[in-house]
Amino acid sequence: METPSKQPEISSMTREEEEKMQHDISKLQDQVQQISLSLKVNETKMNGMETNMNGMQVKMDDVEAKIDCVEAKMNGMDPKMNGMDDKMEELKINLNKLLQEMVTNGERGVKETHDEKKINVNHDFIDSNVGLKTHHVPRNDMRKFDGKDPETWIL
Repeated sequence: METPSKQPEISSMTREEEEKMQHDISKLQDQVQQISLSLKVNETKMNGMETNMNGMQVKMDDVEAKIDCVEAKMNGMDPKMNGMDDKMEELKINLNKLLQEMVTNGERGVKETHDEKKINVNHDFIDSNVGLKTHHVPRNDMRKFDGKDPETWIL
């Protein structure tokens, strides 16, 4: 028992349907091209970003190297600073010794004078600066300054 096979029906499209289908196909092709171009642009941008990242990495490496160099210099300064502390302590000790010698020898830092003439001169000077001053100061013609008069600026 064989079943008779049917012949597929040939679909006949009208001219309008074919044109519509061609139009839809061309739209799809345009969209595919736009997506493809967009992907290429994005890929180019990503490559540019990668290049920038590599450049930034190089700069970061340079900064790290400079920081390491500064740290090495700072570590080299430590012994010098320790030497300075020792010298400061030695200086303090020597100054204390000098001061103690001066005090024990009876020397004074400030010497007093008992000259009568100097004392009188100092009292006269002090007295001349105490009291009312009656010096006459002439009154000046002061203009009101509003910033607009050029003559006031000059004077």
